[in-house]
Amino acid sequence: MAKYLIDANLPYYFILWNHPDYIHIKDLNDTWSDEQIWDYAKQNNLTIITKDSDFSLKAIYQGTPPKVIHLKFGNLKMKDFHLKIYKVWDVIEQNLEGNSIINVFIDRIEFIK
Repeated sequence: MAKYLIDANLPYYFILWNHPDYIHIKDLNDTWSDEQIWDYAKQNNLTIITKDSDFSLKAIYQGTPPKVIHLKFGNLKMKDFHLKIYKVWDVIEQNLEGNSIINVFIDRIEFIK
């Protein structure tokens, strides 16, 4: 069963996400609004992975679930994007339990309870 919902603004083809723990919004309905994505993630106990700040703001103002992993680095070449995610993914997963929002910057990770 999936644990993570990958937002439409992130790559569909990414080996890390080629696993039953991950579902891309394109596999559900890539025309959904942010509100529909939020509601689906909440109903299915999924953590949203996104580059969209709207989900982080929603988590701050409405609370969680769903939890949000916000990738806050600019556009990278696909190779650089993959390398960055691979380098930090274990840290993200290890810290997801005790945090509502995880902001991933190019040079650091920020955890918000």
